[in-house]
Amino acid sequence: MKSTRSRPTKTVNGALTVKSTLPDGQRPARSVCVYCGSGHGTNPAYAAAARVLGQSLARAGLGLVYGGGSLGLMGEVARATLEAGGHVTGVIPSFLTERELMLKDVDDLIVTRDMHERKQLMFDHSSAFVALPGGIGTLEELVEQLTWSQLGQHSKPIVVANIADFWSPFLNLLAHMRTETFIRPGLEVRFKVVQDAHDIVPALLGVLDAGIATANDDAVLAKF
Repeated sequence: MKSTRSRPTKTVNGALTVKSTLPDGQRPARSVCVYCGSGHGTNPAYAAAARVLGQSLARAGLGLVYGGGSLGLMGEVARATLEAGGHVTGVIPSFLTERELMLKDVDDLIVTRDMHERKQLMFDHSSAFVALPGGIGTLEELVEQLTWSQLGQHSKPIVVANIADFWSPFLNLLAHMRTETFIRPGLEVRFKVVQDAHDIVPALLGVLDAGIATANDDAVLAKF
């Protein structure tokens, strides 16, 4: 059973930890950063996928790291993880705490000074990354991780959850970039694509447990 005792507020490198319910040694050994929208979108499949992902993370003993809001797909994945007994870390910049209605029920809540600090802390706390449907912020976060991976700055697995073909236009653009040789041999983009939310955690575990690099874009983009 989770402890409900909150530790005192503390500041680390300017980021303010306003809630922390567990000692460091009791947190999950691995956590997954999920990028997704603060809205629900028009297709109910998006919210359903967020809930499935949250439940799957909890059952696999993987923590969730996400943007700290309570709205849209962000709120769906966080609440589903919590309801299934999983550990959730929310990281949110101070200027968004009211705009995105910061979710205070999470296990660890970190308020940062700005977006740059938020993204760095989300990276630092995560062993892997998943992109659910979302807007331009979700796209920017996904592309940043793909870029860092392409440039050899990390080897953490990245999964693009192409729910109801949401990401297909983006995947087609990557395929076009490769055709035009802007994505060249030696600068591959490493990620996996799944179509079903139930396949996200198995795809992550297949990479994390094996300790191998995610497949490069040649295999992933061939069908786009």
